Amino acid sequence: MYYSILHKTRFCYSAPVTESQTEVRMCPRNEGHQRLLEFRLTTAPTARIQHYRDWLGNEVYHFDIAAAHRQLLILAETTVQLAAPPALPDKLDGTAWRALDLLAEQGECWDFLSPSHFIQDTPALLDLARQLGVERRTDPLSLLRELTAQMASTFAYAPQTTRVDSPIDEALLARRGVCQDFAHIMIALVRRVGIPCRYVSGYLFHRTEDHDRSEEDATHAWVEAFLPELGWIGFDPTNNLIAGERHIRAAVGRDYADVPPTRGVYRGQATSELEVGVKVVPVAVHIDEREILPQVTTASVQAEFMAHQQEQ
Repeated sequence: MYYSILHKTRFCYSAPVTESQTEVRMCPRNEGHQRLLEFRLTTAPTARIQHYRDWLGNEVYHFDIAAAHRQLLILAETTVQLAAPPALPDKLDGTAWRALDLLAEQGECWDFLSPSHFIQDTPALLDLARQLGVERRTDPLSLLRELTAQMASTFAYAPQTTRVDSPIDEALLARRGVCQDFAHIMIALVRRVGIPCRYVSGYLFHRTEDHDRSEEDATHAWVEAFLPELGWIGFDPTNNLIAGERHIRAAVGRDYADVPPTRGVYRGQATSELEVGVKVVPVAVHIDEREILPQVTTASVQAEFMAHQQEQ
């Protein structure tokens, strides 16, 4: 399956800012059953965009704008190919828990077993763990399947009830939140029983027949757990799904703090408003087998910016 993704972000400032510095993590990963065919990043005002790969293998684009500006527009355009992941077994054998313990003893996956910025053992989390009976039993895969379903039934999906910097206790106490909250809570529960677990930021292609709870015009988040002989397997607690051919992975981290789609600072006495729009559509792509390298262009977004300036 081929997908085209349009991710548009606009920062509007209440007064001119004289400088801004921004990092962008919107480029899908090129690994496993996901193949990156094309990535274009454009900005207005125009900036010289640079690129590096962080310690988790995520593609990070960054740029500075030194001139005064009242808005910043970022447009990411992507084409990816996704193949269906291999089918999972019904369960793992009795050695799986011991294999996970050996990983921990050897220091492997340490970052994904320990507390992190948003992943903390709070009293509210411990109460939920007792309520759901989150403890080692049967095998890790069966437990993860069960917990994914429990998260979806226990928490209501309710946009705008939390913020991107909300601690997990806000969603835990309200029993409602968005995909970021669902992912953080599940990660915290899974790490407690010794399964390495990480946060995934990306996109989900929505179909009417799937009745997804997550918003169609926004980014999405889910979790990946490391399982013996299977590797990293994705679980979507918001929609009670095992991540598959509709889940497009952009970045992975210990939690959201490692992988925000945009992160930046600006200089000036101004408040900012954020507008985000995401569109994911299936496409028919006719292309040779050579991989297209990521590109940086400016034409389309600069035209939109100029039109906006003329309106002002």
